[in-house]
Amino acid sequence: MSLAIVHSRAQVGVQAPAVIVEAHLANGLPTFTLVGLPEAAVKESKDRVRSAILNCAFEFPQRRITLNLAPADLPKDGGRFDLAIALGILAASGQVPAAALAQMECLGELALSGELRPVQGVLPAALAARAAGRTLVVPRSNAEEASLASGLSVLAVDHLLELTAHFNGVTTLAPYQAQGLLRQCAPYPDLSEVQGQAAAKRALLVAAAGSHNLLFTGPPGTGKTLLASRLPGLLPPLEEQEALEVAAIQSVASHTPMSAWPQRPFRHPHHTASGPALVGGGSRPQPGEITLAHHGVLFLDELPEFDRRVLEVLREPLESGQIVIARAKDKVHFPARFQLVAAMNPCPCGYLGDPSGRCRCSTEQLQRYRGKLSGPLLDRIDLQVTVARETTVLHAPPSGADSASAAAQVAAARALQVRRQGVANAFLDLPGLREHCGLLATDQAWLENACERLGLSLRAAHRILKVARTLADLEQSSAIARPHLAEALQYRGAPQG
Repeated sequence: MSLAIVHSRAQVGVQAPAVIVEAHLANGLPTFTLVGLPEAAVKESKDRVRSAILNCAFEFPQRRITLNLAPADLPKDGGRFDLAIALGILAASGQVPAAALAQMECLGELALSGELRPVQGVLPAALAARAAGRTLVVPRSNAEEASLASGLSVLAVDHLLELTAHFNGVTTLAPYQAQGLLRQCAPYPDLSEVQGQAAAKRALLVAAAGSHNLLFTGPPGTGKTLLASRLPGLLPPLEEQEALEVAAIQSVASHTPMSAWPQRPFRHPHHTASGPALVGGGSRPQPGEITLAHHGVLFLDELPEFDRRVLEVLREPLESGQIVIARAKDKVHFPARFQLVAAMNPCPCGYLGDPSGRCRCSTEQLQRYRGKLSGPLLDRIDLQVTVARETTVLHAPPSGADSASAAAQVAAARALQVRRQGVANAFLDLPGLREHCGLLATDQAWLENACERLGLSLRAAHRILKVARTLADLEQSSAIARPHLAEALQYRGAPQG
């Protein structure tokens, strides 16, 4: 047979669109033509594939070879198509049966010896192959990752000869059996290790229960970073679909060891991070920190030290839960449903309001410092809490509630929210607010008057309602009462920006 078809997958963002590798052999002077919008790494696959085929003792056809990667308008990059190209040539030249490839999808980079090397973005391809009802062939190093797509038949291969022997009926490759390596999670730091800070711990509990954004303000060394690092340990475990989404992002980015993939992410970028580093980008768009924090926590320490233009790009993802990277020829959508936790000092020196009276910042310096944060951004942060300096006690024993008991409260509140409305309170839309956050007429008038006196926007008022709904859920109360509204209002802080 002079024409063979092999199925593979490209990588576009966190998606894996189908690619059909068509191999055709024709009479004429020996040439090797690769078409279908291949980029440099794909074009170089011609030499890798030729050497791999010859070193595996197969015949490389001395004919006019045309390889087409369809669809032609989809850019292809990387070495992920090497295996599919090699199998296409072998099938077209009759050295492996073409019929055996019909229900297979192949990914893998070939070494010159014919060994298979791992590639990025295998999990999105595995999920797509499962939906298409095909078996996925991957390098053995990627097999554990591919096996996360439950119900998918995975063939793990070390060498091209193993696969050709399987197709030719010489040996039989058994489907890969998952080893469970992806379920080994390291414990999160415990909340009881933070000394004092009862009010800040309460705010952390509320933030976890309703998936609210949180800002800690206080002098250096008061525990703001310690508190933020405890938040992931209070959040409910990832649902299966959420875990797959997180794992797919990490598969594409390859920034996190496999053993950490089932956990909720905790991303902590430095304040010198650029806009593309935070939201994603590049000529070949890659996920940024907000996507790597999907279904987890994004912690921005020293918030005013970030470039203001960088912070402003957070406004849309905080509302929509996704980021769109637009390029001249295409748009790539990345998920970004993260929980923002930020920390900042009250002034440039950090000691405004400290009892020691060490602050010497002028009014102009203070205004310039606070002016780095825009009002619209602060409007999107539900809880704004002051963290005061505590009495120094070295080697103090753990105090207050531990993460396990706090997580139990959070789980009960989240379960109530899911039963009632299907999402956490922070993600309620306007119809959901009207349906699930109703108030008595007197309480509504009281809240409207308070928001007017404090100069809060309508968005801020809606977020106060969501926080009040979370406070009621923590008490397993069906109605929002005046104390819930009062506490939620306290978390807004003074209007800034």
